[in-house]
Amino acid sequence: MQTSSNPYQHFIVCMAIFMVLAPFHIAHGMQPGTQAKEAPGIYRFEAATAQINSNTAEVVSDSRLTSKKAVALKQGVAAAIKGNRTTPDLVYAVKLPRASRYRMFTFAVTDEKGAALLKNAKTKYESLFLRLQIGNNRATNRVVYVPWNVLRQETGKFDIAATDEIKIWLPEGVRLEYIEFSAYTPPAVPLGARNYHPKVLPPSGHPRLWVNRQSLPIIKKNLDAEEHRLAWEQVKKKALTPFEFRFDPEAELPFNTALEAAAETKAFYSLMTGDVKTGRAAVRLMTDYLSHVEFGNLLDVTREIGRAIYTASLVYDWCYDLLTPEERNILCRHLFRLADDMECGWPPFLQSIVNGHGNEAQLCRDLLSMSIAVYDEDPLPYRYCAYTVLEQLVPMRAFEYQSPRHNQGILYGDYRFRWDMHAAWLLYRMSGQRVFDANIQNVRRYWQYMRLPDGQLLRDGDGVAAGAPDRPYYWKGTFTALLNYAYAADPVLKDAFMREGGLPDNPVLFLLLNDPALKPENNLQSLPLTIDFGRVLGGMIARTGWNMGADSRDVIAEIKGGGYHFANHQHSDAGALQLYYRGLQLGDIGVYAFYGTPYDFNFNKRSVAHSMMLAVEPGEKFGATEANDGGTRFNQRFPKTPVEVQTDSLFRNGEVRSADFGPSKQTPAFSYFQADLTSAYSKKMERYTRAFCFLNMQRPDVPAVVILADDMTTAQAGTEKIWQVNTLHQPEVVHGNLVLQNWANGVVGKTLVTTLLPKAGERTLKVLSGENTHEVFDHTYQPPPTVLPEARAHRVMISPVNKNRRQRFLNVLQVMEGEARPLAVDYYETAASSVIVVGDRVVSVSNTPELIGKDFSIRIPPGSAYQVLLTGLAAGQWEVRDQKRNKTTRYTVTTGKNTLSFQSAGGAYSIRRRR
Repeated sequence: MQTSSNPYQHFIVCMAIFMVLAPFHIAHGMQPGTQAKEAPGIYRFEAATAQINSNTAEVVSDSRLTSKKAVALKQGVAAAIKGNRTTPDLVYAVKLPRASRYRMFTFAVTDEKGAALLKNAKTKYESLFLRLQIGNNRATNRVVYVPWNVLRQETGKFDIAATDEIKIWLPEGVRLEYIEFSAYTPPAVPLGARNYHPKVLPPSGHPRLWVNRQSLPIIKKNLDAEEHRLAWEQVKKKALTPFEFRFDPEAELPFNTALEAAAETKAFYSLMTGDVKTGRAAVRLMTDYLSHVEFGNLLDVTREIGRAIYTASLVYDWCYDLLTPEERNILCRHLFRLADDMECGWPPFLQSIVNGHGNEAQLCRDLLSMSIAVYDEDPLPYRYCAYTVLEQLVPMRAFEYQSPRHNQGILYGDYRFRWDMHAAWLLYRMSGQRVFDANIQNVRRYWQYMRLPDGQLLRDGDGVAAGAPDRPYYWKGTFTALLNYAYAADPVLKDAFMREGGLPDNPVLFLLLNDPALKPENNLQSLPLTIDFGRVLGGMIARTGWNMGADSRDVIAEIKGGGYHFANHQHSDAGALQLYYRGLQLGDIGVYAFYGTPYDFNFNKRSVAHSMMLAVEPGEKFGATEANDGGTRFNQRFPKTPVEVQTDSLFRNGEVRSADFGPSKQTPAFSYFQADLTSAYSKKMERYTRAFCFLNMQRPDVPAVVILADDMTTAQAGTEKIWQVNTLHQPEVVHGNLVLQNWANGVVGKTLVTTLLPKAGERTLKVLSGENTHEVFDHTYQPPPTVLPEARAHRVMISPVNKNRRQRFLNVLQVMEGEARPLAVDYYETAASSVIVVGDRVVSVSNTPELIGKDFSIRIPPGSAYQVLLTGLAAGQWEVRDQKRNKTTRYTVTTGKNTLSFQSAGGAYSIRRRR
């Protein structure tokens, strides 16, 4: 099973299914009867006062509306949305202050028939459309009602005379209350962009999109490589096959992705071979298409508009010498017409390029490609696009990608990172310069390390790359993988790309980017078992192996925390833990359907859906949410510059204090991470640190052990502190210990959680299941319909009986094969640390929030040699003295690692910091 090449579209489908289950009269963010207040510059026209065709439409009463009146089709009258009736259902005589460009809006509700139609809708394409004609212009179909019940729709931008006629043909099931206009003002150009002179410029001559005169011979030569044979044959066949395209010049033309793909393929083939006939066919297709296509006002239609702009730009550039001056003018005129309808607007400054929809194809591929293609005719678009990329995106990514992961998570991160890579590739292939910092190459590691043996990914951000328990699933991100491995010349990622099926739907891009001289290597074992993500997006993933498949015995654990919060699809999950063994043992249980729903903001994106610490202070508010889950702060504003993110405390998400793994960096026996997460929470938190230690036990019965140490001090003693883990299957409580489980191929894997602190008798344990799983204390939320087990998960909460300002939690998680016997756990306190002995490992963790700077002693049980790990030590010179043998060994503890490890037999040892 493979995800859509656009994961966002997949979620739109889920969102539609979810939202139509609400009562049909409830609007997203708006109750029935509410409407925008009239304000200066807003001109509203009630439907009931328009000229109504009494044969087809009538005024109806509706108590949900402020005016109590609307216009709808008469019962039994069929809609004429496809132009099958020339007489409109209603006509507005519109009088406006002046002839100008206006934004138009509609406000409508559905009747029972409309609600029934939408109840079965699955995508945005099943919205309800009206037909609109302004004066004598060509009629157009526009969305008036969507499946998720938003009453007010922006119809589009139109040139309207001071006195004009607006004709409307209504759909069945809709009651139209009014239409509204406001004068359109183009986006303001930032001061820095007004006289901007890019340091990187398009070269003279064409081509310059994906290929220039210097690289063209190389790409042509590579077509003969065996690795390119199938893709090139596919391109040739498609390019030389005539594309039948007929249209009515007087009618609106809907977008046609098949036509766009055919034009792109023909243009590429012409560029590679010099075939004039095929190139001219591409030109004809695109000039006819762009002159008549209308995209309307579908949700997120900017993606479809952008694809048309991008394709037309490729044809313009690759077939430049085949274009007549008139054809260049046609393409340029309509490129800018379509650019004006993009979400980012034109000039392209309505949205930020660093996050949100502005950080997608709009600027990084579509408008950038357009600006490069038409640079000779009009250099201004390139100046604008280059400004956003070079002066805004590049510096921000240079800062962010110091941590080799994406803040928007596994799915949105994959989708948006591919557009970063488009900008990097387009400018590199145009100019020969790599304008992005070299650290952009390392982000590919994020998806490699998030990969689980069953083909899924660890959870992060909105969306779950997973299937049902009885439905095998393998997530494939081959589009982004191609951009990544080719840019970084990574043979291991190239091998994954090839084994996962390549990019059969886009052979042109494959032929442009793939280097056949780079030989794929099936060698995941060349990657270290542990990755430290650094300090911008703090976290660590540790694993016991790189064995893929349902029979894998590998354990994978992830800890998050520290760095910065970038909002949007990033969750409030600082300190979250995930653990995999034959399936997810514990982790995140949120399900994403649609952005901003009560479930999304109060559960899915919140800390409560993650395995992390909660601190419930009565009355605490989290922005627009209604529930108080006790988690970290909830921020939905993203930073736009490195200076802003580092200086505004809103974005602080804790601080990584220590990260180390070893002794072998390739196959470490231990992986240690500690973060001070105080700033991730509100002022309720005085101090909170979480330490994570992953032990690769190198044994089949208990392959891994995780030690988790939490030290939390809140401003108020009454703040309830909760150590929480979430799991997909019913947990058990055995002799006071928690047992989690999952399975693959019928083989069970378990996790035994031994709670050392709070001690037995000083803690309570609660398991929430069923509907209670989604209970956020005083509020309960319904997850969207889904086959995912996350919607039927369980939450385990451990709390101290006594409420003190400071509370320590110390837990040992043993990952066990089936019915294997757990290892004995010994635990004691020293003057500076807590010491855990499990198997042949001895681990010391600080028993305060501070790094250890004083002397202490440990005892190691008698017997065979133990691997000893001392964590949380202050940087400097340390001595370990074997008291029995009177032998002293000196060690250097490094800042930011704060660990010391050695092997030793049993005995007493003095740990002393040299001064």
